[in-house]
Amino acid sequence: MIDPSIIILVLLGILLILGLPIGAALGLTSIFAIWYYQYGIEVVGPNIFSAIAKFPLLAIPFFITAGVTMQKSGIAEKIINLAKYLIGDVYGGLAIVGVIVATFWGAVSGSGPATTAAIGVILIPALITSGYSKGFAAGIISTASGLAIIIPPSIALIVYGAITSVSIGALFIGGIIPGLITSIILLISAYIVSRKRGYKGGVEERTPRDILNATKDAFLGLMAPVIILGGIYGGVFTPTEAAVVAVVYSWFIGAVVYKTITFKGFLKILMDSAEISSVVMFVVAFATLFSFTEDTAGLIDKAVIAITGFSQNPFVVLFLINILLLIAGMFLDAISIYYVFLPIFIPIMQYFNWDPLWFGIIMTINLAIGQVTPPVAVNAYVAANIANTSLEEIAKEALPLILAAILALVIMILFPQLSLWLPKHAGLYQGFKGS
Repeated sequence: MIDPSIIILVLLGILLILGLPIGAALGLTSIFAIWYYQYGIEVVGPNIFSAIAKFPLLAIPFFITAGVTMQKSGIAEKIINLAKYLIGDVYGGLAIVGVIVATFWGAVSGSGPATTAAIGVILIPALITSGYSKGFAAGIISTASGLAIIIPPSIALIVYGAITSVSIGALFIGGIIPGLITSIILLISAYIVSRKRGYKGGVEERTPRDILNATKDAFLGLMAPVIILGGIYGGVFTPTEAAVVAVVYSWFIGAVVYKTITFKGFLKILMDSAEISSVVMFVVAFATLFSFTEDTAGLIDKAVIAITGFSQNPFVVLFLINILLLIAGMFLDAISIYYVFLPIFIPIMQYFNWDPLWFGIIMTINLAIGQVTPPVAVNAYVAANIANTSLEEIAKEALPLILAAILALVIMILFPQLSLWLPKHAGLYQGFKGS
């Protein structure tokens, strides 16, 4: 008899090749395996319910709503304008602006595709008009937008925390230094490529008054991450409560201060947010069911035995895991990867005594790279539609940026304290009990 775990993997692969959405493929595979191998079809309903009925996951739809509201309010344009005045007409000026604004926007939206859409509709056409190639313009925005799942608040880190029971607040603060280091490396890469190709673009002439006016216009938008993250780390509210505060604050800016959001517009924001959130939670529900199925079928135990049996050297195993994640990121979205692979990785983390917070940060950086590597590159797909170019062209032009992100990943792997120092000194994390 063929091993059930092999049947499960083959069936999932066939459904993905046929073009089924990842959530549907995971769900159909799981339900078929549970029915065919008699794992108890009655567990499907309760399993799906328990997957999404978790308090920390409530933060996801609220942060999505806050991001959409900030996008519709016109805040992105004001922040981009300020960054352009500050950077000026240096080599790669607009590309540098893109990385800086993506870093900031990641501190609001928590979503790579949402960040790509919010700043890409403004910056990608501006980059192309200034002489940047379509592929590079889309590549720099889509790659930099991956910072949104590293910089807090991050939807990806919320999911990781919900699965591993690591403090989401600690994960958030743990992502700050790695996110900023990755941003700096991307800035350097963008500058080097732009200087080599002669890309400029930005604001040639600006006065101190111009900068002051732009700062005033963008000030309330700039305060959003300060209020959200400051409230979390100051103990004023939890990450989930912070998501609600983010919605109220972003609505206040758009509706009351800038007056760019009408009642009808706010209803449209709620509908868009509900649509995006439903897709995310659909994947969460069926990815959780798939985790149950792979565990029941013995796939997790077999995978752990195979990986730990291949080598007892933790560096070799960690290298293999990261290669596996880079490849998986080309075909699966980040949330699905967490639910499919973390049940396998958690026993390996315990076996090698790896800190789960540090592992969560490096796993998330790895998956941020996956958001711009074809064929399933969600950030690049959004950017390609804006730039009217192909995923292949973006992948080719973004290669130096992807290599820069991989360099940041290697640094985070070699120096765990870059991820752990802030959470420990802030008193949010006491370290891995097994370390």
